[in-house]
Amino acid sequence: MSHQQYSRWVTLASMAAVTTATLLITGKLIAWLMTDSSSLLASLTDSFMDVSASIINLLAIRYALAPADDEHRFGHGKAESLAGLIQSAFISGSALLLVMHGISSLLNQAPILRLEAGIWVSGGSIVLTLLLVSFQGFVIRKTNSVAIKADMMHYRSDLLLNAGVLLALVLAGRGWFWADGLFAILIGLFLLWGAIHIGYESVQALLDRQLPAEEQARIMALCCEVEGVHGVHDLRTRQSGPTRFVQLHLELDDQLPLVKAHQIADEAELAVRQEFERMDVIIHMDPISVVHKEQQGTPSEQQ
Repeated sequence: MSHQQYSRWVTLASMAAVTTATLLITGKLIAWLMTDSSSLLASLTDSFMDVSASIINLLAIRYALAPADDEHRFGHGKAESLAGLIQSAFISGSALLLVMHGISSLLNQAPILRLEAGIWVSGGSIVLTLLLVSFQGFVIRKTNSVAIKADMMHYRSDLLLNAGVLLALVLAGRGWFWADGLFAILIGLFLLWGAIHIGYESVQALLDRQLPAEEQARIMALCCEVEGVHGVHDLRTRQSGPTRFVQLHLELDDQLPLVKAHQIADEAELAVRQEFERMDVIIHMDPISVVHKEQQGTPSEQQ
């Protein structure tokens, strides 16, 4: 996938998320004002967090897609992970507030007014969110965007959240007023768990976690398949936004001309780049005798 195609898809997904969240906020705000339901307030707060996160994502993605410049030679891809970390902090704070509000509602149970409005809004929210999550999943399969993955997790959890609100309103309508506060607490705890997960993944990306083991093994196998390559070592990988970065050492014959060694390295790089999209590859060439000496250790090192 080209950079232009990647940019178009992730931007469309981000704009769709902002639009959907805005519609959900409008509907839930009206329903909450009519019903004074704690579970609806929890859902409304979550939608506020979603639209804030989606706007942050949209801005971060625009920055992350900017080409490398003189001050950022590896590009701006880590802006996506930074956006995920900011989202995690926002969601954690709102989740804790929801838990506190739910506890207060549980201790001070009261009937919910105009239940029909809340039920209709919750049902409509489920339909809208399901459409958005389906589109985001389609975009992720095309782009593997970290920011869109984090955004989709919010809205996927919203499907359960809105279903929970719907159930809470139905139970409250039958006189089980405690259900409203209980579901607000459960929603808050669920959001907190999701925020911790997003924060962990974002931190790992910012700390340059290695690519999955199967991808590393495939990279080494592709290089070893190139004629003239006797082995690969010192493989180091990381991912920044949509771009994977790979550094490795090729083991080549001692007497190989420099031009031929360079040609082999180019073939290895091409093989890797054809297998993986958006990959930056740096290859160092080592004479095989030097590799053997390093593996065995010099006499002074052995002493």
